[in-house]
Amino acid sequence: MNTIIYTIIAALIIGFILGLLLGLFKKIFAVKIDPKIQEIRDVLSGGNCGGCGYAGCDSFAAAVVAGEAPVNGCIAGGAGCAEAIARILGVEAGSSEKKVAFLACHGTKECAASKAIYEGVQTCKAAQLTMNGTKKCAFGCIGLGDCVAACPFGALSMNSSGLPEVNREKCVGCGKCAKECPKKLFKIISAETKGSIAVCSSHSDNKPQIRKDCSAGCFKCGLCAKKCPEQCINIASGIPEVDYSKCTSCGECVKACPDKVLIILG
Repeated sequence: MNTIIYTIIAALIIGFILGLLLGLFKKIFAVKIDPKIQEIRDVLSGGNCGGCGYAGCDSFAAAVVAGEAPVNGCIAGGAGCAEAIARILGVEAGSSEKKVAFLACHGTKECAASKAIYEGVQTCKAAQLTMNGTKKCAFGCIGLGDCVAACPFGALSMNSSGLPEVNREKCVGCGKCAKECPKKLFKIISAETKGSIAVCSSHSDNKPQIRKDCSAGCFKCGLCAKKCPEQCINIASGIPEVDYSKCTSCGECVKACPDKVLIILG
């Protein structure tokens, strides 16, 4: 009986001493954290989207305080977030441009031919690895929604035609969908972009095969560039690329395109 009591007392004494030592070591080896880091962390979006180029909001907040990241680097937070960070640091916020994701493909299941019935793992990455996508067009949207699952802001959803749709009000342009898409079909553009833009990413120059693979694919006819009065469309890469410093949104390219590959933004 005495042995048990002595053992309990010894354990309590040892525990008390260890507690004191741990508290002492904590003070001696404590790393001082700038309180501004937590203040900045509190005003960030909290999405941990990585759009700022850092692993998450905590890393970005520390980088801003260290002067390694710009005050307006939180894409998801936008101008309001940049202004709040600037107030905390006592600096100028600078400009913060809103960006959104844009899907450069309109190959719906009605117009884009399928290779076969895909019954594997239901992700775009798996379909890409096993059979280079589900459609005959090697550049077409696979349509299994990896981008939707990756979006931390609920700005993407799959429509009835088998393509993801972007809610421009919710989208912050973080770029997670662009990183997740194995076909690299998403572009991150300024929300203020005005002018024509191509909704096709096929760089194939096999015109007959383009028609067979997708009735909405860019046929490389070049009519958009020929009809553009401002000469602001370049098709050297196989896809119409627009110089927005010249584009006036006149719509002549849209009218000329037989496949309706170009649309007007803004």
